[in-house]
Amino acid sequence: MSISDLGKNDIDIAGGKGANLGELVAAGFNVPPGFVLTTAAYDHFMETSKIGERVKDLLAKVDASSEASLQEASVKIRELFDTVEIPTDLKEQVLASHKAMFKGKKMGLVAVRSSATAEDLPTASFAGQQDTYLNVESPEELLDKVRKCWSSLYTPRAIYYRVTKGFEHSKVKLAVVVQKMINSEISGIMFTVDPNSEMPHIIIEAGYGLGEALVGGKVTPDTYVVDKFHDKILNKRIAKQTWKLVRGRDGECEKADVPEEMQNAQKMTDEQILALGEIGRNIEAHYDRPMDIEWCIEEKVMYIVQARPVTTLSSNGGKTNGKSQDHGLGQSAKILLKGLGASPGVAGGPVRIVSDEMNLEVVKKGDVLVTAMTSPDMVPAMTRAAAIVTDEGGMTCHAAIVARELGIPCIVGASHATELLKDGEKITVDGSMGVVYEGIAAPKKEEKATVTVAASTPVTGTKVYVNLAIPQKAEEVSKLPVSGVGLMRIEFLFTSYIQEHPCALIEKGESKFLVDKLSDGIAMVAKAFYPRPVILRTSDFKTNEYRDMEGGEKFEPHEENPMIGWRGCSRYVSDSYREAFKLELKAIKKVREEMGLKNLHVMLPFVRTIDEVRQITAMMKEVGLVRNRDFKLYLMAEIP
Repeated sequence: MSISDLGKNDIDIAGGKGANLGELVAAGFNVPPGFVLTTAAYDHFMETSKIGERVKDLLAKVDASSEASLQEASVKIRELFDTVEIPTDLKEQVLASHKAMFKGKKMGLVAVRSSATAEDLPTASFAGQQDTYLNVESPEELLDKVRKCWSSLYTPRAIYYRVTKGFEHSKVKLAVVVQKMINSEISGIMFTVDPNSEMPHIIIEAGYGLGEALVGGKVTPDTYVVDKFHDKILNKRIAKQTWKLVRGRDGECEKADVPEEMQNAQKMTDEQILALGEIGRNIEAHYDRPMDIEWCIEEKVMYIVQARPVTTLSSNGGKTNGKSQDHGLGQSAKILLKGLGASPGVAGGPVRIVSDEMNLEVVKKGDVLVTAMTSPDMVPAMTRAAAIVTDEGGMTCHAAIVARELGIPCIVGASHATELLKDGEKITVDGSMGVVYEGIAAPKKEEKATVTVAASTPVTGTKVYVNLAIPQKAEEVSKLPVSGVGLMRIEFLFTSYIQEHPCALIEKGESKFLVDKLSDGIAMVAKAFYPRPVILRTSDFKTNEYRDMEGGEKFEPHEENPMIGWRGCSRYVSDSYREAFKLELKAIKKVREEMGLKNLHVMLPFVRTIDEVRQITAMMKEVGLVRNRDFKLYLMAEIP
């Protein structure tokens, strides 16, 4: 069947990939032309080959907990497929469709891709479970790759995944998608929701060359964050890329060096990023759900080569366990390395460094799996791991997708993790922040849950807001029937996260540390309550409280009555504190602009004069914070 004749309701005959590609074509998106060998073709092959019963017998003997058992069954089943021919009538249909795809022109290269009926579903990703073959040229090679796609339904990883997910082997069938090969200059993946924080951002990852290197996590891609609602690029993370996958002379994929002047360059132009973001928004609107999209660019033309529902979102409104979790090691915990937080949560254990050729049974339950990049064959070991750390990869690579589905912390793109960490070393992984700490925190004593009687939420005409100081409480408090946070005090962040006088940090050249710590703490609350408003009150320490901070004595005067002394707005506009206050404003801007948490607003404390307010709003404008319909500025009236 032609891809254009299919739609999203045809999963039973075209598999998840084929059905979604047909849906995209029907909706007007640019998809490479092609056709699909339906599941009826697979059934016809199995019936004529008479290998079905032997496959069933081999699967019945599999011990899914044993790598050796999975491997043995897979090898025997795939050898069975190699010994039988595709029926003549089916061969003729495949070759006729292949010829028709090029409309009488010279036959070009095609991609042959598996499309299982239990793949790309809203409830299971089946990431990388079946095979894909690129740059297929001759009709004979096409038929061979079709048969190999069918047999890839029985790779060790696919068998294991179906068993653990509760899918019956006999109920899962395979279609095969054959498409014109796009020789992409740039390719990547796009999520229409942040898969880690679940914020309404579009996450685009891009790399040079064919997309297999990026999807497989073999290269670390650029990451671009786009505001879904305001058509604006919020953040860019540019990654160095020294090699790419290209089409070789014999049709096989091969590595090619990236020219030195391009290695550290941004892969896509801003215009391309925004154009791709618009395509992502339209695809999400069509499906009415967050989508995981594969794309590529050839000669400046964008193609969509796959789209599937995001399968790793939490079911409680975007709040996953562990997002605000404390690593439990204290403020002085030693940081061993940093990467990209790809699956939230905190977990610790002994390091187990794994390479492709190793026996994966060395990974025991509770180990931290550390590798250059995971492959689908590593899934059984990943299910035993407490956490995962990889050298390469981005938010949408195999390790990230599977870790989120398993609900375990994961850090990707950590560069030299396999060199810096030692086998057996005890570490803690914070998948939300992308940080690996030395040591393992002692297990916390679990508190007995209090049994309460559920009550209905009263409906009122009055909006009820909460006061909040401790960010770690945000997830819990956000579940209350409240309209938002009426007052978030920033002071707790200074005393718990920073513990040093702002002017002392500036003097030491650590302004960025202050901005990052403040923005992380503020974002924790804004994220938990999103899209409900959070009103942050800027710092209102008294001079005696500032003086008690590390380095504070050098910068604070002695006052007889600090309660009505140098505090609030009068402090902000003074020459000796102006730069420190600007760092607070920069942290607020970072949360709103880079993290996209536009539900954050500001309240100024201890306002005494109109002139102070004028000076402060001018300072805010300097850093890019301007009061408007989306950003409210409140004044606190106080009686000391």
